[in-house]
Amino acid sequence: MASDILSLIQQRNPNEPEFLQAVEEVVTSVLPVLDRHPEYRSLKILERIVEPERLISFRVTWLDDQGEVQVNRGYRIQMNSAIGPYKGGLRFHPSVNVSVLKFLAFEQIFKNALTGIPMGGGKGGSDFDPKGKSENEIMKFCQAFMGELARHIHHRLDVPAGDIGVGGREIGYLFGAYKKIKNEFTGVLSGKGIGWGGSLIRTEATGYGLIYFAENMLHTRGDTIKGKTCLVSGSGNVAQFAIEKINKMGGKVITASDSSGYIVDEEGIVKEKLEFLKDLKNNRRGRIREYVDQYPSAVFHPADEGADHNPIWNIKGHCAFPCATQNEVNEKDAMNLVKNGVKVVGEGANMPVTIEGINVLIDNGVMYSPGKASNAGGVATSGLEMTQNYMGTSWTREEVDNKLQGIMRNIHDTCLAVANEYGKPGNYLAGANIAGFLKVANAMKAQGVI
Repeated sequence: MASDILSLIQQRNPNEPEFLQAVEEVVTSVLPVLDRHPEYRSLKILERIVEPERLISFRVTWLDDQGEVQVNRGYRIQMNSAIGPYKGGLRFHPSVNVSVLKFLAFEQIFKNALTGIPMGGGKGGSDFDPKGKSENEIMKFCQAFMGELARHIHHRLDVPAGDIGVGGREIGYLFGAYKKIKNEFTGVLSGKGIGWGGSLIRTEATGYGLIYFAENMLHTRGDTIKGKTCLVSGSGNVAQFAIEKINKMGGKVITASDSSGYIVDEEGIVKEKLEFLKDLKNNRRGRIREYVDQYPSAVFHPADEGADHNPIWNIKGHCAFPCATQNEVNEKDAMNLVKNGVKVVGEGANMPVTIEGINVLIDNGVMYSPGKASNAGGVATSGLEMTQNYMGTSWTREEVDNKLQGIMRNIHDTCLAVANEYGKPGNYLAGANIAGFLKVANAMKAQGVI
């Protein structure tokens, strides 16, 4: 049955490897649900849920600082709105294409469902690369991009947020352009600045939520993050605040990375070093190797594009948090993690572990959490930002953080309960996929064949 469905989806979506990988992971998990609920088969829920409700592609034309015309592609994938308005980030990166965005939008369906907040799944972005661009060029591109996107979004229809290449600066330019085009001040984007509709903790939420989830996993074995040596990949928003929260909870992080390579700091990336890293990446747009110039006791390892594994995952530690990008942990990496004694792997990025890698981790008793569960803190807090915008109010830092901790605990407990119900005790992957699928499938069933 799984092979039949996957074969059909592959025929309809050729040359989309990232999307097909995400679909295979979910389809394999939810087959027991279809056996228990045959009505989902007759209603073609799976066949419908993998098909975007709307796939929007548009041209973005803008002038660079030299007055040259530049042309990029813009996208918005409105994947599923069964339980709420489309919700998902915008990614500006040269790797952006339909396959990548469909995979992200598909993952977003289940991630948003797990939060308990009424949000559907969507994703968007452009092949525009902010690296090396001036402030003026980034502003001009964001205004041109929103010139088209504005006709497809609304605070009760589709609420984009940030992602790779889209931080607070870009959200500000996008929001300003939308406000001018529509002549209204509404919460049509999340990740806004605190003084103009944003939520406290939103910047930190994905990284914090990841570590809250990991702490809940460890609690099931009577353990905590305290005293654990942790491996973190990436050095962007998610990685930065995962490191910050690990430090606050008594753990020690010894790695960080970017596309140029990775650093190992056996003394730990403590508060002072983390502040340097934040300034390096957020303000100076520098490279991770500069960390070693400031802290020579650390070691920098340049990236090896031809390697068959990622050496950052061949370092001894207790917990691993891939926070960089998709498919950064393959089967060999997973075997190295097992060999080196890692007990917890929590996904901070979207789909950073390949299917083969996931199987190795689960088969060897490693507690593994998929991104749709453990990195849901970001979109959960975006949902809290939307709620505050609807209400015309703002909550304190403590209120938002308490709500975030509660949401991550509920996601964790739901994953475990559903996994147990469907004969997969302790399997967070199965629990997350099944719980998210059930919520969306029941809503689609209730709303008829549309």
